Amino acid sequence: MTDRARNGAFLAARLFMAAALLPTGIGRALNVSGFAVTLASAGLPAPNALATAAVIVQVFGPLALILGVMPRITGLAMAGFVAAFAALLHPFWMFSGAAAVTERTFLLSDLGLAGAFLIYAMAGPGGWSWQGWRSGSSAPAKPRASAAKAPPKKAPVKRSGGRAPMREAA
Repeated sequence: MTDRARNGAFLAARLFMAAALLPTGIGRALNVSGFAVTLASAGLPAPNALATAAVIVQVFGPLALILGVMPRITGLAMAGFVAAFAALLHPFWMFSGAAAVTERTFLLSDLGLAGAFLIYAMAGPGGWSWQGWRSGSSAPAKPRASAAKAPPKKAPVKRSGGRAPMREAA
């Protein structure tokens, strides 16, 4: 796979993962108190503080993901956030029938997203990102010299004077 295709795939993956959380985060940011009521009805302690923290993570995490800023921290934080909130908000074991199937589907899809965030944390954002731009890897890759090649030879030293140097006998 060429560097261009690889970087394009990483960018698309980052955009898809961010698209899974950013619209919900913006919606929750516009109604933090309503989200806090939802958390309180789920029996979570300190729902206002938890809702505020969740909104911050759910808005700024996807923005950092899109830009490719601090991929390890962003990926691990987002994976932990998604997995924790999946377990808290989709307890399928407390339901029966069609509701249990729906909640289990939501839980498993959120856990799949958490897995994607873990992959992002380990693989990095690719060259088309803030990190790639800062490290200079967004430019096309230049061919590297093979390690099997001999080191470059030293240029001969020019000596002044008219006589050639005498060589020592071996």
